[in-house]
Amino acid sequence: MDLVSLLGKNVRALRDQAGLSQEELAFRASMKRSYLSDLERGTRNPSVRALGRLAVALGVHPSKLLDDG
Repeated sequence: MDLVSLLGKNVRALRDQAGLSQEELAFRASMKRSYLSDLERGTRNPSVRALGRLAVALGVHPSKLLDDG
């Protein structure tokens, strides 16, 4: 699995675990919901800034977003 797809899978799983909608997570991460949707589907390459914002919004270390374990 490539990193972009892995990131999307992990963001969605962590968002679901936190009980957040895409809209709520996007708001917390200061990004558009459509951008978050693209990230979760693996159709958009994330910026480093976006990774940091998502990690903070989800309350996880940024490395957790790319964990393949």
